[in-house]
Amino acid sequence: MATQLDNQREIVLDREPAKVAPPPMYQVVLLNDDYTPMEFVVVVLQRIFGKNEDEAARIMLKVHHEGRGVCGVYTRDIAATRVEMVRRMAQARQHPLQCIMEPAPDA
Repeated sequence: MATQLDNQREIVLDREPAKVAPPPMYQVVLLNDDYTPMEFVVVVLQRIFGKNEDEAARIMLKVHHEGRGVCGVYTRDIAATRVEMVRRMAQARQHPLQCIMEPAPDA
């Protein structure tokens, strides 16, 4: 019996290191509408996405002129949380601001 245990202890398994792929990334996008004030969009970008005033204004103008603007790129759960935060903040102030998430283009 002791020899079986000794033999089992000498067995060494070669393991290949596990290769973990990075999580898929999603971009959070604000969509333009004709009713939400520009100042509110800037506040959303500052509070929810941590943008400084200049960056928030740049993104807000992109949304205004091009119809959409990327607020940031995050993992799925974080992106979904940010979208929900925007939805709640807009709803609380009765603004129709829309925010979506979509797979980020490969960099």
